[in-house]
Amino acid sequence: MPYSAEHKQKTRTRIINSARKLFNRGGFEGVSIGEIMADAGLTHGGFYKHFAGKDDLYEAAVLQFICLEQPEGWQRRYVDPRARGEALARMIIDSYLSDEHFADRDASCPMIGLPSDVSRGARGVRSSFRQVLEMMAGAFEGNLEPDARPARERSLAMVALVVGGMVLARAVDDPALASELRDSARKQAFEMSGWDWDKPRPVKRMRAAAESPA
Repeated sequence: MPYSAEHKQKTRTRIINSARKLFNRGGFEGVSIGEIMADAGLTHGGFYKHFAGKDDLYEAAVLQFICLEQPEGWQRRYVDPRARGEALARMIIDSYLSDEHFADRDASCPMIGLPSDVSRGARGVRSSFRQVLEMMAGAFEGNLEPDARPARERSLAMVALVVGGMVLARAVDDPALASELRDSARKQAFEMSGWDWDKPRPVKRMRAAAESPA
């Protein structure tokens, strides 16, 4: 009996979930198709029913980061999917530089762990990576306070700050310096935006609402 379309989609998602995790751990070259399929609890032979090759899977794994209908893991604690405008842009910065994202390498944003792999990847892989970058820059660009500097320039600089801040924080062996790097990146990103950087982070407000008596 042939599998249903729903079953095929669930299987494809399982493969992508495993790929995201393992690519973040070991990079594109450091992970085999067999390892990904084993992690997903599937046989190696089933891979080509869902993907043309490893590059195709890599592209899907990168894109999944921006295609999730609901935030998950470290994003869920900071990002309200109902938020729009400046509120959403603030949540993106806070979630990106959060302690939870710092610790959760398996579910990390692909812009942190995969840039060197992507630069050597096929066109589709680089296109997927660009879409993640553009998603973040777009969330910032449309909500910046008026300034003499072009909004596009500031939004791209903000992306560079938050991504670079997390990359450096993960690279150093001093937890205090790692925290300082992320806090500095957050402050400078907010100052570049024209928003108040010292407002309470969204997670605090969301936690307070969740803990309030009904």
